[in-house]
Amino acid sequence: MRKSQAKSNISPKPKWATSVSELRQRLKLSQTKFGQRLHSSAMGVSRWERGYLEPSAGSYIELGNLAGAPLCWYFWGRAGLRPEDLIRVVPQLGKQYSRPKVINLRIAHAGSGGKKLRTTPLVAIPLLKAAVASHGGKGDSSPSLHNAPVETIIAAPIEWCPNPATTTCLRVRGNSMSPLINDGYILAVDSSQTEPSQLNDKIVIAWHKDLGLMVTRLQHYDHTEVLQPENKAYESIVLNAQHKWKILAKVLWWMGRAP
Repeated sequence: MRKSQAKSNISPKPKWATSVSELRQRLKLSQTKFGQRLHSSAMGVSRWERGYLEPSAGSYIELGNLAGAPLCWYFWGRAGLRPEDLIRVVPQLGKQYSRPKVINLRIAHAGSGGKKLRTTPLVAIPLLKAAVASHGGKGDSSPSLHNAPVETIIAAPIEWCPNPATTTCLRVRGNSMSPLINDGYILAVDSSQTEPSQLNDKIVIAWHKDLGLMVTRLQHYDHTEVLQPENKAYESIVLNAQHKWKILAKVLWWMGRAP
């Protein structure tokens, strides 16, 4: 009686825990490798799968991008993303999504003349509640782009995001990168691309313990690295022992509202 009663008191794992475990097994990844794909530790994955700790909204979005259709909709739903939200961002999805059993996230681009329609898979990218400053300003202080709360979701073609699981969006504060990137623009950044030697003349997100996140251009001059603004009214920053900056991500693309 006691053994039977003890078994009946064990709560079943929540669906989200089972879904995470099934996705990892489907991908044939260890908890360590799976965690690396999602910016988590093996212990964190273990806690998810046992139902002890639910993934964050950002982790759910990455799980959805990793899972693909149809499981992506479940994970994105746990992150707060509804199909209606995505359809509002990409209206062309409306007719396709309304069809019965249509679950593959695609957008059709009309061809010209007799050409066939071409479809492009989309990924959901989290827009974080975090701002990157321009030169002379102060951005958000967190050195991690994957622990910040999520403001909303942006849908983008997968060709624009070579590493969907490490791609996030951030808002810009300031004009040191104008006229290329203006105040209020949204940047898509890839935090898997951080090696300075491979980012010469690329726009990057840098972080300083006192100044927070900053958008800038990384330049190599002989043996010197410089954080250089586009707007010549702002000063460049020479990286040395006094200016300890860390490169957190490469900027992939950006967008802003028309004036």
